[in-house]
Amino acid sequence: MDQRIINLFDEYTHKPLTRKEFMERLVKLTGGMALAMSALNVLDSGYAEAATVPDDDKNLVSEEVTWAGEAGVTMKGLLVHPKGKKKRGAVVVIHENRGLTPHIKDVTRRVAKAGYLALGVDALSVFGGTPANEDEGRTLIGKLDPQQNLNNYLRAFEYLRTRPDSNGKTGCVGFCWGGAMANKLAVADPKLNAAVGYYGTQPKAEDAANIKAHLMLHYAGLDERVNAGMVAWEQALKAAGVKYEQYVYEGVNHAFNNDSSPARYNEAAAKLAWGRTLRLFKDKLS
Repeated sequence: MDQRIINLFDEYTHKPLTRKEFMERLVKLTGGMALAMSALNVLDSGYAEAATVPDDDKNLVSEEVTWAGEAGVTMKGLLVHPKGKKKRGAVVVIHENRGLTPHIKDVTRRVAKAGYLALGVDALSVFGGTPANEDEGRTLIGKLDPQQNLNNYLRAFEYLRTRPDSNGKTGCVGFCWGGAMANKLAVADPKLNAAVGYYGTQPKAEDAANIKAHLMLHYAGLDERVNAGMVAWEQALKAAGVKYEQYVYEGVNHAFNNDSSPARYNEAAAKLAWGRTLRLFKDKLS
């Protein structure tokens, strides 16, 4: 697919570009409505086709859970773990800027399948939960209070650490908006053992000194928007003596791990990054 189309879709999903404006520009790029709709079918999420772990997997226990958020909010999430009474490391899965979508629920099950307590947090619990309409989800994400949202995620870690099936060790993995949150949580939670951010923007350089977790950062080579802050953040991590790993996957786009979006998904990069992610969790959370 023409890289200009992918860049336009990235702009649409990350900036205040209306559906109408996006479609008008897409039609101009493709040369007609029929071709625009064809491109959109490839760009839009195909959740059913991409699911890799069924929600009724016989080896997993899956349940909707709640915990106390800030300012009286009841936070909601999907908790998944392997069957059995073994104490396990816990991983918070942080969604993209559309909320707790079927894709991120599937990623939560993938983490559980690897042997962990996996909690897919719904940051939009503040507004009653993730809506089915992704445009509405993106709008609501922009309305979250940043500090309240951060605290709600920190309370998710507190909830996991007090569970009897937790070994007390915690990590997180986030994608896009969630990748940025993974960085922020590493800064804010000194108890965090491991944090993995996929194509997420970076905190302020001075925040690096607060990080105690082992940080792993995955970037897409073609993701100019996010990568603009990559070098400065790495320099800050080095200066602060933070244990970190940084990987850049050349020739791939933002959201390369999202297999529900075939235009941007890159199987080779996704498998390599996921293997590295699970290796870190094994090292730090087992």
